[in-house]
Amino acid sequence: MQHISKLPDVGTTIFTVMATLAKKHRAINLAQGFPDFKMDANLIDLVTSAMKNGHNQYAPMPGDLGLREAIAKKFDLLYNTSYHPEQELTITAGATQAIFSVISAFIKPNDEVIIFRPAYDCYQPAIALNGGKTVSIALASPDFKVDWNVVKAKINSRTKMMIINTPQNPIGTIFSEADMLQLQQITKETDIIVLSDEVYEHMVFDGKKHQSVCLFPDLKSRSFIVASFGKTFHNTGWKTGYCCAPKTLMSEFRKVHQFNVFSVNHPMQKALAEYLENENHYLELSVFYQQKRDLVLSLIKDSRFKFTPSKGTYFQLLDYSEITNENDVDFAKRLTIENKLASIPISVFYDTKIESKMLRFCFAKKDDTLKRAADILNHV
Repeated sequence: MQHISKLPDVGTTIFTVMATLAKKHRAINLAQGFPDFKMDANLIDLVTSAMKNGHNQYAPMPGDLGLREAIAKKFDLLYNTSYHPEQELTITAGATQAIFSVISAFIKPNDEVIIFRPAYDCYQPAIALNGGKTVSIALASPDFKVDWNVVKAKINSRTKMMIINTPQNPIGTIFSEADMLQLQQITKETDIIVLSDEVYEHMVFDGKKHQSVCLFPDLKSRSFIVASFGKTFHNTGWKTGYCCAPKTLMSEFRKVHQFNVFSVNHPMQKALAEYLENENHYLELSVFYQQKRDLVLSLIKDSRFKFTPSKGTYFQLLDYSEITNENDVDFAKRLTIENKLASIPISVFYDTKIESKMLRFCFAKKDDTLKRAADILNHV
């Protein structure tokens, strides 16, 4: 049986490649972005209680109303803005499903979508599956700043959407207030939809403030925000997230959402609604992860790796240019096989071949894991 692939250039993801390599060689896995420490047992108890109390059938298609109301309260607390829980918030099967559904709801053949690379790897395939064209804007190391004049030059009558990610995976940078004002001005009085991937919103360091699109009223009016409970509460395997947008946009989103997942795990939604009542569960996260970032960087300050401290996410880039001339994919594999430490090469997040001498390491790990990893890095 023969068929034509809709994604002919997509193979096994780098995350699967490096995770498999790490397992085979019993390496410390700082490649994939998930914690190796336990989540809060109280949240597990809340899920158990929800199950015992009979919340085991389908949740409402947009999500449990109590959870949507809790999320709306969080937006009011953090950003002094509101989303209507019944009309502008939807619970999703993780952020990736939300991103796919947003793109599927609005992108038609030959529509153009601007993304910034290095970019998280789920954006481009979703655009391609819907017949759209990805327009990539490459961000250059070491600062990975957006040149908004380049963005302006890329916009034309076919530009339907722009995807931003702040704090940005894989590079650990954040958009400033000035960046968001530029984005707001560029898209003003256009039909361009902004898809803002904000799954690391609670991991912004050094006293900086997360610049959500919802802080900018004109920008908010044409934007989706995508978020992840898995990143926030250390349970990526739960695959539970949400998205929010003005009613006119959300109504189109739900047309897709109801036919690709319909609804999301009910007892977990009940548990998360109650858990969100204590805002410290997410307000303390930046301090928690900054301590881990600082621990790693203090331990490897005398190594041959160079770095600029991550401004957000739970990822840190390390520059190995003083160690070897190998390309980053080869070096990442050798570091896993020979030194028993797995990471992610940055070049794979671009759509053109680049010379990268940087690897991404996840520091969402136990302190003991990070100390063992630092000891390896100090001897490379």
